[in-house]
Amino acid sequence: MPEPIIIHHNFERADAQHDAPHTAPKPRHVVESQQFTVPLLMELFDRSRLMERVVARGGTLDYQNRIMASLFYSPSMRTRFSFEAAMFRLGGRVLSTEQASAFSSEINEEEVEDSIRILSGYSDVIVIRHHAADGAKRAAQVSTVPVINAGDGNGGQHPTQALLDLYTIYRERPINGLSVAFIGELDKGRTARSLAYLLAKFERVKIFFVSPPELQMKPDILAYLEEHDVRYELESDLQRVIGEADVVYQTRIHPDRVHDRDRTLGRFAIDSAMVQRMKPDALIMHPLPRTAELDKSVDDDPRALYFRQAKNGLFVRMALLTMLLEGS
Repeated sequence: MPEPIIIHHNFERADAQHDAPHTAPKPRHVVESQQFTVPLLMELFDRSRLMERVVARGGTLDYQNRIMASLFYSPSMRTRFSFEAAMFRLGGRVLSTEQASAFSSEINEEEVEDSIRILSGYSDVIVIRHHAADGAKRAAQVSTVPVINAGDGNGGQHPTQALLDLYTIYRERPINGLSVAFIGELDKGRTARSLAYLLAKFERVKIFFVSPPELQMKPDILAYLEEHDVRYELESDLQRVIGEADVVYQTRIHPDRVHDRDRTLGRFAIDSAMVQRMKPDALIMHPLPRTAELDKSVDDDPRALYFRQAKNGLFVRMALLTMLLEGS
């Protein structure tokens, strides 16, 4: 029989991209992207690579006595399933609901704080998606066990999506010196906002925000980038910047938020013709689900990484769970 993979050990750097010390304080909760330092990211990515091996071997039973509560106030197939699969692959168990508002009490509308206080007594870690932008933060303030933000509000954050996005890039090339184009509905885009926070922690990064003017990135992100000396450009012409980006990160645009929607949606879409204008080694990413903004003709292009992104979510979320559970 093959030798078991031991999860609990001192992690050694696999691909150093930064000269910072390897060890970093472990987080109690994961609420926002800003809380991650480069050393902590590198440790998480080392763990994620280990989780790739763990999954290839069929998982582990290291966490068979641990319970994860999955509390989703709005549906999400990829995030919910990947978190639950992550816990099962670690040998743990899951308490789950995807309609948390109705599941608790439609009539009384139980406050998230009360729900979290109850679930803290039933589980070892709580994964929450809440409709309010401060939902995960409120949960973390009262929880006696680690809380993970699985996406909060419109224009909030989705830190674990950003972590898996960054890990996907990291597995392909160094992050320092990257140029990244975010395309789509950016003002309320949790994934773009969260990833921008993480990219700001690396050196010589340049970001293009490509969007209709009315959907452009909010000033809070731009102020954060300026504070950290990150170069960025606001752009409404995708064709002008598509050939400059090392990473093309496409997101959806909701049709009811733009004027002349057919023309607008077409201007910010990626298809086989637009792909021809990209760098030969550009990475094409999308948090999914997609609609017309990313044509299926792109799927067979070797630069298309979005399905690999989704798979990497399993490894990163397994790694994150181990990190939080070891500290609790």
